[in-house]
Amino acid sequence: MNGLYLYDDAHAREFEPFALTRPVAEMMAGAALQRDRWQTALQMPVAGIITSGHLASFEEWSSTPIAHGGIPAGSVVANARFVPRLSAIAAAGAGALPNDHGDGMVDLWLAGGKAVAARTPRELRADVFADGRLTIDEIGRSGAETTMLAGWWLDDVWDFVRLLPEQLADDILFLQRPGFAAGLAPNQFTPPPENAIVLGDHPILIAADRISGGQVVVKGATIEPQVVFDASGGPIYVGIGSTVHSFTRLVGPCYIGRNTQVLGDRVATCSIGDVCKVRGELSNSIILGHANKGHDGFVGHSYMGRWVNLGAGTITSNLKNTYGSVALWTPRGVLDTGMQFLGTMFGDHARTAIGTRLTTGTVLGAGANVFGAAMPPKVVPPFAWGGTPPHDVYALDKFLEVAERVMERRHVSLSVKGRQQLEAAHRARWSVESSE
Repeated sequence: MNGLYLYDDAHAREFEPFALTRPVAEMMAGAALQRDRWQTALQMPVAGIITSGHLASFEEWSSTPIAHGGIPAGSVVANARFVPRLSAIAAAGAGALPNDHGDGMVDLWLAGGKAVAARTPRELRADVFADGRLTIDEIGRSGAETTMLAGWWLDDVWDFVRLLPEQLADDILFLQRPGFAAGLAPNQFTPPPENAIVLGDHPILIAADRISGGQVVVKGATIEPQVVFDASGGPIYVGIGSTVHSFTRLVGPCYIGRNTQVLGDRVATCSIGDVCKVRGELSNSIILGHANKGHDGFVGHSYMGRWVNLGAGTITSNLKNTYGSVALWTPRGVLDTGMQFLGTMFGDHARTAIGTRLTTGTVLGAGANVFGAAMPPKVVPPFAWGGTPPHDVYALDKFLEVAERVMERRHVSLSVKGRQQLEAAHRARWSVESSE
């Protein structure tokens, strides 16, 4: 079908430890999933995701299906590594800009001198995207009518963390705009309660109850007494159904999604997705959603994938003793990130035992069950069993059994396609040695 297709190019397919189990379109940048962000930016529904072969069965609730077969003529293919700036979107939507052909459609979108999206002049076979080497420039037609799209490029996986403060501040200000952001967030907000402590002048957006016929049909956010909203450095957003417990300090820019529990301590410059439980100090980090950090322990400058569970006292280091630049493992080898602060990348379904300490610039592969080592190595392969190399492999049947049990606790069922995708990820798992 015609529509918007989000494309993981070859570079995006190296964004481990996440690329093994999800496309970039289903990752959160700032306060929004890339899929929702692109739909809002172009005012066009996402019809499919073009990604790696082992993700052919990827499926989550409300996710867009993986594209199979040809991409119809007139579709828009966008690079999923580009993060459109929501605040730059005009009320009419970027996709409504006219061109010289009189059809009311733009044909090519540019950012930073590079093509980020193009309308297909003809049907494209699915196999032309197989290795991810096809560029957006090659998709668009010559002489296409162009427009500029503001935003950020994700050149490396750590850019999710590096760009977080700027993206968060921009996103939350956009979410308060009436009507236009309805696909991303509610537009009804209430001020902080009188028993809260408010610092700073940036906006504080707390989702309000939705009332119909005198009855509450959707419960807003609950703010317990003595919560500190420090909006000195940026705006703060708390979503529908979430609860912020007493003696929590939220430091902006900060985003709390739907039905999440914030159980105490300082949460600063963070994006916490839906249906999470967090306790303890959290700084400059993204939690994709449906993840659990229910106990004390510092997590900083990190990214937690979906279904991650951190044992009590799990601590990440995000600064080297030398105060030097942090290096991070990638499929292309260990690379210098140029970042002074960088913690841990937690792949989907990764778990840590109590008292786990993670050194600066650690990568925990998807499905890894880390235990038996107070400080695991800087990179743990996906579906690893244990904390010290050589790692055993987490048996697939046992992993799926646990994953299904964990998901059911959050009232989510592991679908047939979801199971198939995890089985494919288990077969496609990478090893540290083969990637260095």
